[in-house]
Amino acid sequence: MENRIEAVFLDVGNTLRIILEDTAFQAQARRELMELVGTKETEEIFFEGLEFKWKAYRKQSKETLLEAPERELWTKWLLPEYPAGKIDPLAGKLTRLWRDRDGRRVPRPDVKSTVIELHKRGYILGIIANTITETEIPDWIESDGLTEYFKAVVLSSKVRIRKPNPEIYWEAARRVGVEPAKCAYVGDNPVRDVEGTQRAGFGMMIILLEPATLAKEPPTGEVKPDYTIRETRELLDIFPTRV
Repeated sequence: MENRIEAVFLDVGNTLRIILEDTAFQAQARRELMELVGTKETEEIFFEGLEFKWKAYRKQSKETLLEAPERELWTKWLLPEYPAGKIDPLAGKLTRLWRDRDGRRVPRPDVKSTVIELHKRGYILGIIANTITETEIPDWIESDGLTEYFKAVVLSSKVRIRKPNPEIYWEAARRVGVEPAKCAYVGDNPVRDVEGTQRAGFGMMIILLEPATLAKEPPTGEVKPDYTIRETRELLDIFPTRV
């Protein structure tokens, strides 16, 4: 199976990067978000309202498998009570601050070396990620010097389709010019990532076990990955040098 794989696509959240709690960093993000919006509400009331609207958005996005672009997310879903003309140009910054309230997102220590080695071994690499931000992932791979190694970066916030909709996988495969059967996907969600990959007809699915994900969405046993790993560098045991 391994020798047929030409392209390896990777998830980002809890796969290539994890979240570290940082109380000061998270508090600063909340303050900056409130200042940017110009709210007069207390922090507790303001974020309680945002969380309520966020959950409503997440519910419908998971049901429809559609993702709103940042501007629509903030003007229609999260801050519809504010003038759209004010919120619209702030959408990108608001998204980054909203995500920062969870903590610092940092790459796993073996990500960069693994990505570079897979590239050296002759694999086309790409990213397929469900995310509400349009800039955070491209900015991260640029700052870490990884942009040149990813031929395609397919984000749900940009293409407006969410995993496990097979269309997002097919779009990624089209962008790199490789048929789905010769593509592999690496993700952390034992249900969504496996289901979407298999529905798209990808040749291989690999789950990277992440406790934070497993606690929220444990495996159902209905769909199974081809491989299960615990560290990114284990991909090098699965993908030999292409000949």
